[in-house]
Amino acid sequence: MRRQNSRVGRAPKYHMVIPVTLGMERVLFVNWAIDPAVVAPHLPRSLSVDTFDGRAWLTAVALENVDVRPRGLPAAVGFDIPEVNFHTKVTCGGVPGIYYFSVDVGSILGTALPRLFYHAPYHYADVELQPVDGGQRVTCRRRHPGSRPLHFDARYGPSGGELDVEPDSLAWFLTERHRFFTETLDETVYSAAIRHEQWPLRRAEATVERNRLFRANGFGEPPEGPVSYYSHGVCAEMTRCRPWWASAHA
Repeated sequence: MRRQNSRVGRAPKYHMVIPVTLGMERVLFVNWAIDPAVVAPHLPRSLSVDTFDGRAWLTAVALENVDVRPRGLPAAVGFDIPEVNFHTKVTCGGVPGIYYFSVDVGSILGTALPRLFYHAPYHYADVELQPVDGGQRVTCRRRHPGSRPLHFDARYGPSGGELDVEPDSLAWFLTERHRFFTETLDETVYSAAIRHEQWPLRRAEATVERNRLFRANGFGEPPEGPVSYYSHGVCAEMTRCRPWWASAHA
């Protein structure tokens, strides 16, 4: 039996009404293949596990959100937020998207506002993305009061030329997701679209030195090594978050 989402509060009174623009840079996608039967009990009952060749995937994404601001405001008011998120691919009524198990960000404001307006499991953490040895190093250590401890540490960089990613490929399935879903305790499904051009992808050389994302989110260790991709980034717009019945065609 699937459990309800217990990470956010009662049916909220607020949702985001102003779209947000941002850039997403120095992006690492680390993807682990998992039995769908392992993932399904961790999802709200209104969501279904999405699979590729019969396998579900758990994904860690490290990135720097830059110039985050409400649409229409000048870049001078924007701010940068480093992030590590952990999610899986899902469908809701046949519509593909992602479901966040956790989003750790290095900003108190960047934690509070998404929790309030997007009803998503954001946590305050010490998150840093730093250049190192021609690549990047990301470190994430959760500091959010009352949350499970989490530590993620990885070194990564691009490898080879840009990939020609086709819609029926694994790389497309793992990266081209333009909507996320959340659910409150009264089982109201909320959703927002994340609009951007196709990710410019390259293979990633990634060494994950510490990974407590699985344990912090109630999963056992993955049975096999990950598939990793790198992107220098895209510009994006996140639409307002609304109940799914109202946002299905947003």
